[in-house]
This record gives sequence, structure tokens and C-alpha cells, in this order.
Amino acid sequence: MDALNDLLLPPAKSTLAQNTDSLFWFVHLSGLALTIGLIGVIIYFVVKYRRKSDDEVTPLITHNNKLEVTWSVIPLIIVLIIFGWGYQVFMEQRVAPDDAYEVNVTGQKWIWQFTYENGARTNGELHVPAGRPVKLIMNSSDVIHSFYVPDYRIKQDVLPGRYTEVWFNAPEPGESNVFCTEYCGTSHSDMMAKVIVHEEEEFQSWLAENSGGGSKPEDLAPAEWGEQLAQEWACTTCHSTDGSDMTGPTWQGLFEHEVPLSDGSTVTADENYIRESILEPGAKVVDGFPNVMNTYQGQLSDEQINAIIEYIKTLN
Repeated sequence: MDALNDLLLPPAKSTLAQNTDSLFWFVHLSGLALTIGLIGVIIYFVVKYRRKSDDEVTPLITHNNKLEVTWSVIPLIIVLIIFGWGYQVFMEQRVAPDDAYEVNVTGQKWIWQFTYENGARTNGELHVPAGRPVKLIMNSSDVIHSFYVPDYRIKQDVLPGRYTEVWFNAPEPGESNVFCTEYCGTSHSDMMAKVIVHEEEEFQSWLAENSGGGSKPEDLAPAEWGEQLAQEWACTTCHSTDGSDMTGPTWQGLFEHEVPLSDGSTVTADENYIRESILEPGAKVVDGFPNVMNTYQGQLSDEQINAIIEYIKTLN
């Protein structure tokens, strides 16, 4: 079974995965056995009871109690097993241990943002300790998303206006991919992240190093940090840096140039315009582009906004 798992399923990297996989195979293999058995009986009947002459008359058979009980009871037993087993796996996945480490998750077009208990914040990377249960408390700032980690066998819709939860325990250090499995817009397939599992001491060190919550790294110039932030906050999934058309206007050659707006007016793309576009994207919509950008009010600090502006300046 392990060889079959390795061949057909992603690696099992959480404590929830084994029971999920076992139920998965029981459902499919029992269904396969019933299907093969049914087809075999059909073929047998076709051969054995085929009409042998034009004068042959099919005998009238009303019913057979043994057969009727057999083909009713066996599927019923299988369905009850699947129900009980499935309920056990479902409850195991839904009820997080009381001592789980909590991380807040925000989904928005098109990034995953993670906020930790000490105030640390990351985009596109979820850092967790190995061998400890981790509880994710999730919400969306725009549309419905779905948080899916194939390696952990967990998937949960992330909804605007309410919180949803999911938990896992990854025993070994390593990395796993996160996908959004709810179509959430044009860059839905790019809404990916990674779960990075650390040994406990390494995780505590990482938390301490990132407790600043988004301060500029000392070894980066503002424009370089701005480029890094543009990648982390998925700005480049909508705004190109080479002049090509995407969901939003390109950043190439933007700074200090006249921008035509949807109301027929124009505006100079200076620092104030770029800042306003980040915090209030619906205030001045560029002509020919949809008003679909989310606000970053309360998410990006002034220092981060300034760094992004410095990066945009370099694209002239």
C-alpha cells in the first residue's frame, strides 16, 4: 500500500494523512472490487443464459430471497463502515488540540498572508514548528478562497466576513506547497505559498528574528526592499515591470508620467498618486483597466509603501 501511495498520492507529511489515505483506498478498492464482481456476474450470465434457439422460452423467475438479501446487506455494511470511518477522520481533522500553536491566515487576490502570535508577519511562507499541532484561523479580505495543502491532506474554504479553521501536525522538517482551490480571479493559479517546517529551536529563532513585523532588512536599499515587497505582496501578478498588459497598468515608465483616468481626466504619477493608489485604489482608476484592486490600508506600513515607490522609480 505504501508503494501505491508513493505512486499515486502526494507525500504524506502530516499526522492526519495516514488515516485519510487509508479511508481513501478503502473507498476506492471496495468500489473497484464491487465493480469487477458485478461485471464478472454480468458476463457470466450473458454466456450461461444466452438464448440457444428460437424456440427457447425464458422461465418466469419472480425473486430469490438469498440473492436479494445478499446484494442489499453487503453494500449496506460497506456504506456503514465508510460512514463511521469517515466521521472519525472528519472529526479528527476538524477538532484541533487545545495546545495547538495558532497562526492567523488572510487570503486575498492573490496572496496568502500569515500573522503569528508575536506579531511577525509573512506573505507566501507559513513557518511552523515540527511535531506540534498548528491551528490556522483564516479569513478572506475579498472573495472566497480555499486553503489546500496536498501533503497534509487538508483543505478549507476561506470566506470573507467570517472565520474558518483547520489544523495539522507536521512531524518532520521540510517544505510543502499551498494552493488555492477556489477560482478567485484571473491569477487564481498563481495564488501559491509554502509551508516551511522547522525544528523547535530553529522556529523559535525565526520568530525572534521576524518579530519586527515588516521592518526593512539592514542589508537592503529601499528600492531593493521595494522589489522584494512587490513580489511578497503579489503586486507583480497584476502589474508588469516590462510594459506588457496585465490586469493592472504596467509599472514600467510610470513615475512622473501622465496617467489617463476612467473619468476622462489625467493625473501625474508622483509619490502621492502611487500612495493613494495603494491605500485607496478606487479613488483614481486608470482608463481601460477594471477597478478590482484591493486596498492595502492597515497592511502595508509607511516605510513599506515608500520602499515600493522607490522601486517603481527605478523602472523608468
